[in-house]
Amino acid sequence: MPIVPNHALRQLRAGKLAIGLGVNQARTVGIATMAKTAGFDWLFIDGEHGSLDADTAAQISTASLAAGVTPIVRVAGFEHWHASRLLDNGAQGIVFPHVDDAASAKRVADACRYPPVGKRSMGGALAQLGFASVPVGEAARLVNEETLVVVMIESPQGVQNADEIAAVKGVDALLIGTNDLCFEMGIPGQFNDPRVKDAYTKVIAACRKHGKFPGMGGLYTAELLERHIGMGVQLILSGSDFSLLMQAGTARGSLVRGFEKRA
Repeated sequence: MPIVPNHALRQLRAGKLAIGLGVNQARTVGIATMAKTAGFDWLFIDGEHGSLDADTAAQISTASLAAGVTPIVRVAGFEHWHASRLLDNGAQGIVFPHVDDAASAKRVADACRYPPVGKRSMGGALAQLGFASVPVGEAARLVNEETLVVVMIESPQGVQNADEIAAVKGVDALLIGTNDLCFEMGIPGQFNDPRVKDAYTKVIAACRKHGKFPGMGGLYTAELLERHIGMGVQLILSGSDFSLLMQAGTARGSLVRGFEKRA
Protein backbone atom coordinates (compact mmCIF):
# COMPACT_ATOMS: atom_id res chain seq x y z
CA MET A 1 0.00 0.00 0.00
CA PRO A 2 1.32 3.52 -0.84
CA ILE A 3 1.84 4.93 2.63
CA VAL A 4 4.57 7.51 3.28
CA PRO A 5 6.36 6.24 6.41
CA ASN A 6 6.42 8.52 9.43
CA HIS A 7 10.18 8.75 9.82
CA ALA A 8 10.12 10.32 13.30
CA LEU A 9 7.67 7.73 14.59
CA ARG A 10 9.82 4.92 13.19
CA GLN A 11 12.82 6.41 14.99
CA LEU A 12 10.92 6.51 18.27
CA ARG A 13 9.60 2.97 17.93
CA ALA A 14 13.16 1.78 17.31
CA GLY A 15 14.27 3.36 20.59
CA LYS A 16 16.20 6.13 18.87
CA LEU A 17 16.07 9.91 19.14
CA ALA A 18 13.76 11.88 16.86
CA ILE A 19 15.32 15.32 16.47
CA GLY A 20 13.08 18.20 15.46
CA LEU A 21 13.55 21.66 13.99
CA GLY A 22 11.08 24.39 14.90
CA VAL A 23 9.62 26.20 11.89
CA ASN A 24 8.52 29.68 12.85
CA GLN A 25 10.01 32.06 10.28
CA ALA A 26 10.43 29.92 7.15
CA ARG A 27 7.70 30.31 4.54
CA THR A 28 8.90 28.19 1.61
CA VAL A 29 8.77 24.44 1.06
CA GLY A 30 12.56 24.35 0.76
CA ILE A 31 12.81 24.25 4.55
CA ALA A 32 11.80 20.57 4.41
CA THR A 33 14.76 19.50 2.28
CA MET A 34 17.11 21.80 4.20
CA ALA A 35 16.07 20.16 7.46
CA LYS A 36 16.54 16.68 6.04
CA THR A 37 19.98 17.54 4.67
CA ALA A 38 20.95 19.05 8.03
CA GLY A 39 20.06 15.78 9.78
CA PHE A 40 16.71 16.55 11.40
CA ASP A 41 14.00 13.89 11.64
CA TRP A 42 10.93 16.10 11.91
CA LEU A 43 9.65 19.63 11.60
CA PHE A 44 7.83 21.34 14.45
CA ILE A 45 5.64 23.63 12.33
CA ASP A 46 4.43 26.23 14.79
CA GLY A 47 0.80 27.25 14.41
CA GLU A 48 0.45 28.38 18.02
CA HIS A 49 3.02 31.15 18.39
CA GLY A 50 4.03 31.64 14.78
CA SER A 51 2.06 33.60 12.18
CA LEU A 52 2.02 30.67 9.76
CA ASP A 53 -1.43 30.16 8.27
CA ALA A 54 -2.93 26.74 7.59
CA ASP A 55 -2.18 26.87 3.87
CA THR A 56 1.54 27.56 4.36
CA ALA A 57 1.74 24.84 7.01
CA ALA A 58 0.04 22.43 4.60
CA GLN A 59 2.42 23.26 1.75
CA ILE A 60 5.47 22.71 3.97
CA SER A 61 3.92 19.49 5.28
CA THR A 62 3.31 18.02 1.84
CA ALA A 63 6.83 18.94 0.72
CA SER A 64 8.21 17.27 3.84
CA LEU A 65 6.68 13.94 2.87
CA ALA A 66 8.75 13.83 -0.31
CA ALA A 67 11.87 15.00 1.52
CA GLY A 68 11.65 12.25 4.12
CA VAL A 69 11.34 14.51 7.13
CA THR A 70 8.20 14.18 9.25
CA PRO A 71 5.85 17.21 9.27
CA ILE A 72 4.31 17.77 12.68
CA VAL A 73 2.18 20.85 13.28
CA ARG A 74 1.58 22.50 16.63
CA VAL A 75 -1.98 23.76 16.55
CA ALA A 76 -3.47 26.60 18.55
CA GLY A 77 -6.38 24.85 20.24
CA PHE A 78 -8.32 21.70 20.99
CA GLU A 79 -11.11 22.11 18.41
CA HIS A 80 -11.06 19.06 16.15
CA TRP A 81 -10.73 21.08 12.97
CA HIS A 82 -7.41 22.57 14.05
CA ALA A 83 -5.92 19.09 13.75
CA SER A 84 -8.00 17.56 10.96
CA ARG A 85 -7.39 20.37 8.46
CA LEU A 86 -3.63 19.88 8.70
CA LEU A 87 -3.77 16.09 8.81
CA ASP A 88 -5.99 16.16 5.72
CA ASN A 89 -3.34 18.25 3.96
CA GLY A 90 -0.05 16.50 4.57
CA ALA A 91 0.81 16.61 8.27
CA GLN A 92 1.84 13.31 9.85
CA GLY A 93 1.43 14.50 13.39
CA ILE A 94 -0.10 17.12 15.64
CA VAL A 95 1.22 18.77 18.78
CA PHE A 96 -1.41 20.06 21.19
CA PRO A 97 -0.26 22.68 23.72
CA HIS A 98 -1.35 22.97 27.36
CA VAL A 99 -2.86 19.53 27.93
CA ASP A 100 -3.50 19.27 31.66
CA ASP A 101 -5.66 16.18 32.13
CA ALA A 102 -6.79 12.89 30.64
CA ALA A 103 -10.11 14.26 29.38
CA SER A 104 -8.33 16.88 27.28
CA ALA A 105 -5.83 14.29 26.06
CA LYS A 106 -8.61 11.97 24.93
CA ARG A 107 -10.41 14.80 23.17
CA VAL A 108 -7.40 15.76 21.09
CA ALA A 109 -6.28 12.20 20.41
CA ASP A 110 -9.75 11.30 19.11
CA ALA A 111 -9.58 14.23 16.68
CA CYS A 112 -6.45 12.78 15.04
CA ARG A 113 -7.45 9.20 14.24
CA TYR A 114 -10.21 7.63 12.23
CA PRO A 115 -12.77 5.27 13.77
CA PRO A 116 -12.76 2.86 15.43
CA VAL A 117 -9.70 4.35 17.14
CA GLY A 118 -10.89 7.95 17.19
CA LYS A 119 -13.44 10.35 15.71
CA ARG A 120 -11.58 11.93 12.78
CA SER A 121 -13.64 12.55 9.66
CA MET A 122 -12.54 11.05 6.34
CA GLY A 123 -11.80 13.99 4.05
CA GLY A 124 -10.77 12.37 0.78
CA ALA A 125 -7.46 11.80 -1.03
CA LEU A 126 -4.37 12.15 1.15
CA ALA A 127 -0.81 13.20 0.40
CA GLN A 128 0.33 10.68 3.02
CA LEU A 129 -0.96 7.98 0.64
CA GLY A 130 0.55 9.58 -2.43
CA PHE A 131 -2.98 10.63 -3.43
CA ALA A 132 -3.54 7.02 -4.50
CA SER A 133 -7.02 5.56 -4.54
CA VAL A 134 -7.17 3.31 -1.48
CA PRO A 135 -10.31 1.70 0.00
CA VAL A 136 -11.37 3.98 2.84
CA GLY A 137 -11.14 1.31 5.53
CA GLU A 138 -7.59 0.43 4.55
CA ALA A 139 -6.67 4.10 4.16
CA ALA A 140 -7.91 4.79 7.69
CA ARG A 141 -5.90 1.90 9.12
CA LEU A 142 -2.69 2.87 7.34
CA VAL A 143 -2.89 6.55 8.23
CA ASN A 144 -3.84 5.84 11.85
CA GLU A 145 -0.67 3.78 12.26
CA GLU A 146 1.57 6.52 10.87
CA THR A 147 0.08 9.50 12.75
CA LEU A 148 1.96 10.90 15.73
CA VAL A 149 -0.13 12.58 18.44
CA VAL A 150 1.86 14.69 20.88
CA VAL A 151 0.44 16.42 23.95
CA MET A 152 2.41 19.15 25.68
CA ILE A 153 2.80 19.14 29.45
CA GLU A 154 3.20 22.78 30.43
CA SER A 155 1.81 23.13 33.94
CA PRO A 156 2.19 21.59 37.40
CA GLN A 157 -1.29 20.12 36.90
CA GLY A 158 -0.15 18.43 33.71
CA VAL A 159 2.88 16.97 35.49
CA GLN A 160 0.69 15.77 38.35
CA ASN A 161 -1.67 14.10 35.89
CA ALA A 162 1.06 12.69 33.65
CA ASP A 163 0.25 9.08 34.50
CA GLU A 164 -3.41 9.37 33.53
CA ILE A 165 -2.55 11.42 30.43
CA ALA A 166 0.00 8.82 29.30
CA ALA A 167 -2.61 6.10 29.78
CA VAL A 168 -4.93 7.64 27.17
CA LYS A 169 -5.24 5.50 24.07
CA GLY A 170 -4.24 7.42 20.96
CA VAL A 171 -1.68 9.66 22.66
CA ASP A 172 1.81 8.77 21.46
CA ALA A 173 4.09 11.25 23.21
CA LEU A 174 4.16 13.66 26.14
CA LEU A 175 6.40 16.66 25.41
CA ILE A 176 7.31 18.99 28.25
CA GLY A 177 7.15 22.66 27.30
CA THR A 178 9.84 23.66 29.74
CA ASN A 179 9.53 27.43 29.41
CA ASP A 180 5.82 27.55 30.15
CA LEU A 181 6.16 24.95 32.87
CA CYS A 182 8.80 27.04 34.61
CA PHE A 183 6.62 30.13 34.30
CA GLU A 184 3.68 28.34 35.89
CA MET A 185 5.92 27.05 38.68
CA GLY A 186 7.11 30.60 39.37
CA ILE A 187 10.69 29.91 38.29
CA PRO A 188 10.94 31.36 34.75
CA GLY A 189 14.15 30.42 32.98
CA GLN A 190 15.51 28.46 35.95
CA PHE A 191 16.07 25.22 34.09
CA ASN A 192 18.50 23.86 36.67
CA ASP A 193 15.94 24.09 39.46
CA PRO A 194 15.37 20.65 41.06
CA ARG A 195 11.63 20.97 40.34
CA VAL A 196 12.34 20.86 36.61
CA LYS A 197 14.28 17.61 36.97
CA ASP A 198 11.50 16.24 39.15
CA ALA A 199 8.89 17.10 36.51
CA TYR A 200 10.90 15.33 33.83
CA THR A 201 11.38 12.31 36.09
CA LYS A 202 7.62 12.01 36.64
CA VAL A 203 6.67 12.46 32.99
CA ILE A 204 9.35 10.05 31.73
CA ALA A 205 8.23 7.43 34.26
CA ALA A 206 4.61 7.82 33.14
CA CYS A 207 5.65 7.40 29.51
CA ARG A 208 7.67 4.28 30.24
CA LYS A 209 4.80 2.78 32.24
CA HIS A 210 2.31 3.22 29.40
CA GLY A 211 4.55 2.73 26.37
CA LYS A 212 4.57 6.38 25.29
CA PHE A 213 7.45 8.56 24.14
CA PRO A 214 8.80 11.37 26.37
CA GLY A 215 9.65 14.66 24.68
CA MET A 216 11.22 17.99 25.50
CA GLY A 217 11.22 21.55 24.28
CA GLY A 218 12.76 24.75 25.59
CA LEU A 219 16.08 23.24 26.67
CA TYR A 220 18.72 23.99 24.06
CA THR A 221 22.16 24.22 25.66
CA ALA A 222 24.47 21.25 25.19
CA GLU A 223 24.46 20.55 28.94
CA LEU A 224 20.67 20.54 29.25
CA LEU A 225 20.17 18.49 26.09
CA GLU A 226 22.67 15.86 27.24
CA ARG A 227 21.21 15.71 30.74
CA HIS A 228 17.63 15.13 29.70
CA ILE A 229 18.42 12.80 26.82
CA GLY A 230 20.37 10.81 29.38
CA MET A 231 17.21 10.66 31.49
CA GLY A 232 15.39 9.01 28.61
CA VAL A 233 13.80 11.76 26.52
CA GLN A 234 13.45 10.72 22.87
CA LEU A 235 11.34 13.32 21.04
CA ILE A 236 13.64 16.33 20.93
CA LEU A 237 12.73 19.84 19.82
CA SER A 238 16.34 20.91 19.39
CA GLY A 239 15.98 24.50 18.17
CA SER A 240 14.18 26.65 15.63
CA ASP A 241 14.86 28.33 12.32
CA PHE A 242 14.78 31.67 14.18
CA SER A 243 17.30 30.71 16.88
CA LEU A 244 19.68 29.00 14.47
CA LEU A 245 19.56 31.93 12.04
CA MET A 246 20.22 34.41 14.83
CA GLN A 247 23.13 32.38 16.19
CA ALA A 248 24.78 31.81 12.81
CA GLY A 249 23.92 35.31 11.59
CA THR A 250 25.35 36.97 14.66
CA ALA A 251 28.54 34.93 14.38
CA ARG A 252 28.90 35.74 10.69
CA GLY A 253 28.22 39.45 11.21
CA SER A 254 30.82 39.60 13.98
CA LEU A 255 33.34 37.73 11.84
CA VAL A 256 33.04 40.10 8.90
CA ARG A 257 32.89 43.18 11.13
CA GLY A 258 36.19 42.06 12.66
CA PHE A 259 37.90 42.56 9.28
CA GLU A 260 36.78 46.16 9.04
CA LYS A 261 39.68 48.51 8.65
CA ARG A 262 39.60 51.38 11.04
CA ALA A 263 41.32 54.69 10.47
